[in-house]
Amino acid sequence: MIKTILIDDEPLARSMVLEYLQQYPEFQVLAECNDGFEGVKAIHQHQPDLVFLDIQMPKLTGFEMLELLDNQPHIIFTTAFDEYALKAFEKNAVDYLLKPIRPDRFQKAIDKFKASFQTKSSPKIDTEKLQESMEEESSLERIVVKNGTQIKIIPVQQILFLEAYDDYVKIHTSEGMFLKNKTMSSFEKQLDSKQFVRVHRSFIVKVDQLQKIEPMEKDSYIATLLSGGKVNISKSGYARLKQIIGL
Repeated sequence: MIKTILIDDEPLARSMVLEYLQQYPEFQVLAECNDGFEGVKAIHQHQPDLVFLDIQMPKLTGFEMLELLDNQPHIIFTTAFDEYALKAFEKNAVDYLLKPIRPDRFQKAIDKFKASFQTKSSPKIDTEKLQESMEEESSLERIVVKNGTQIKIIPVQQILFLEAYDDYVKIHTSEGMFLKNKTMSSFEKQLDSKQFVRVHRSFIVKVDQLQKIEPMEKDSYIATLLSGGKVNISKSGYARLKQIIGL
């Protein structure tokens, strides 16, 4: 049996997928989830082979949910995005079903999954690249992180600065520091450039958190934040700051 989970906040969309799956008795639906929080729990509990995943959901989006998983199952996205946004899926070789789902398109997605499943290949979806392709003109509004066994949502307004840390980024907030498995470049592209500035290869700072900037060495500076934290500023980072705050 192929273990399957449906994650979608629309009951009608879930019922449509269930109806189509009745034609494929080898698929066993183990759980139906209304949101990403339920989805994360169900995936950890059941370890499914395939997940039908909506993207635009309250609480956690489909992309945010995937970022919280250590091991991704096969994913078929179900979405109401327009055709322009769907080009990102095709560009990143990710399968999707456009709502309302057509029977012929559903069969094509199932065939594609079966071919991948039989070869035991389940490529990890690069959610960073996919999200950047789909939301080039929008700014990041929140960051979802795992804090132990808990899921925490951090509004960008609470960020003091970001710091590179190996394959992770340290997110410094007034409530403490949190780790996110994401690149600094991705944050730089997604954060509002009027509020956040990449001042160093290892630091992105929220402009309104700056208290003072002092020379440190040749062509480099150090910034003191309102929180008391210290952030290095490179020559190019200083130039970017000058453009934003008129130094």
